[in-house]
Amino acid sequence: MPVVALPLLLILLAAPLVLPPPAVAEELSIAATVMKLPLEADVSMDDAVESMKLRANALNFKLVAHLPLSQELAALDIESGRIEIYQFCDAAIAHEMLQFNPDFAAYLPCRITLLEDADGQAWLVTLDLGKIIPTANLPPELLEKAELVRDHIESIMTAGASGDL
Repeated sequence: MPVVALPLLLILLAAPLVLPPPAVAEELSIAATVMKLPLEADVSMDDAVESMKLRANALNFKLVAHLPLSQELAALDIESGRIEIYQFCDAAIAHEMLQFNPDFAAYLPCRITLLEDADGQAWLVTLDLGKIIPTANLPPELLEKAELVRDHIESIMTAGASGDL
């Protein structure tokens, strides 16, 4: 080995190893995880709520909770547009999902939020189950039920947004 190469080799061995930064996973935005529908121009927020309740009933989905968040905010002297959270559930399917994996508790019950933005536009917003279901590794019989829940929640939202009775 030439005399010049030996010191260079020693310097390279003593230097800290510099690696490129690890690949950063593409960040998932909040907007990418939700389904959001505006209410049609001729649909009032009250009509949207009534339509959602009627559609849920027709699909055998129970309205298990209602949180009028804007009323709570008003009690705290916080101004906001209308914000209400509606929670729907099929108890039998929920039970099966929890038996399969208790982590599903974080997704129960299915929530649809009615909110009025700063411009006065009313929206219905929910978790996009179409993006969550494929990651759940469900057996075929539960996958079918999860997709049914997804379809029912989307149907409830669509009915609300269009005022379909």
